[in-house]
Amino acid sequence: MSKHEDYESRTEKLVEPICLNYDYELVDVEFVKEAGSWHLRVYIDKEGGITLDDLTKVNHQLSDIMDEEDFISESYILEVSSPGLLRPFKKARDFVRNIGQDVEVKLFSPVVWEEKGKKFSDKEFVGVLSAYDEKTKELTITMDSVELKLAQKDVALIRKSIDF
Repeated sequence: MSKHEDYESRTEKLVEPICLNYDYELVDVEFVKEAGSWHLRVYIDKEGGITLDDLTKVNHQLSDIMDEEDFISESYILEVSSPGLLRPFKKARDFVRNIGQDVEVKLFSPVVWEEKGKKFSDKEFVGVLSAYDEKTKELTITMDSVELKLAQKDVALIRKSIDF
């Protein structure tokens, strides 16, 4: 585990009890460098959507704990944020929660399927997430009359598909 992965993991352990206390979902933690500055980002959500007050509560509590623990050697900016509507699915609960929803899928390599006697090949498409198996980490995407079974490890990005 890299130093930065350790930072993310340790932060996750510190913020989880705060989220549980308020019935928030901890979506993700990332430690990234952007424009020359390090950012420790914590993404939270809740049923019905997260509010600015929710973000502020978690930010203040986590900031105090991070100051006490002081395990990150680089200077950084702490951000507590909503993951947004177009957040990528990362955890099993993201997949399970979105069964039956339209999703945008991007694969690392093209997949081939047959529809009405014609062969198709693509690595980006939109379909319905019709199933997810937590044990095998396999998801099923339905497009019209075609069902594609995909290994989660082969998926570069999957998120809700929203028409604006």
